[in-house]
Amino acid sequence: MRGNDVLPNAHFHKKWQFHVKTWFNQPARKIRRRSARDDKAKSTFPRPVAGALKPVVHGQTVKYNTKLRLGRGFTLEELKEAGIPAKFAPTVGIAVDHRRKNRSLEGLQVNVQRLKAYRASLVIFPRNAKKPKAFEGSAADVSNATQSKAAVLAPISKPKHVMEFVKVTSDMKAGSQYGKLRQERSNQRLIGVRAKKAAEAAAKKKDE
Repeated sequence: MRGNDVLPNAHFHKKWQFHVKTWFNQPARKIRRRSARDDKAKSTFPRPVAGALKPVVHGQTVKYNTKLRLGRGFTLEELKEAGIPAKFAPTVGIAVDHRRKNRSLEGLQVNVQRLKAYRASLVIFPRNAKKPKAFEGSAADVSNATQSKAAVLAPISKPKHVMEFVKVTSDMKAGSQYGKLRQERSNQRLIGVRAKKAAEAAAKKKDE
């Protein structure tokens, strides 16, 4: 306490019954949400309930760039590699983002495989059942087609990192490993200074 102040003695238990919140509508809300999901599935049939297919991207900034998340849309390069026209993609439930660019080959390959897997499982209903086009499904495919009701279309599969174990040898035990690390850090830090000194020494020797 600072100075001769009044000791805190707050009376927070007065009329507590006026501040109690209850929610007896929880079971009814659960039924309402379930029926709303069913209505959405019926209205969107045969399209997936989750919406358009999204790419797998890395988060922004150093804090989140190691984590994977769903992006806004596939790049034009990814669609080209997967053999899907950019104007055709949105009509079959594939999100397209013409502004995003591929910065790595690994990220490009992951999203191309994602597109190919989606395209292989996709059944496009023909507009004219009597004259289906080459990319549209046959009558048998249409009759056997099912709607995807998953919350996320093609969820992200994060790879599990496996830790490697090696036997500790006598060479590893010899000397200080911490000292070796410090020495290598020092060598890396001083590589420019040492190269400059060596160049100056060589020039001085040449002049002599």
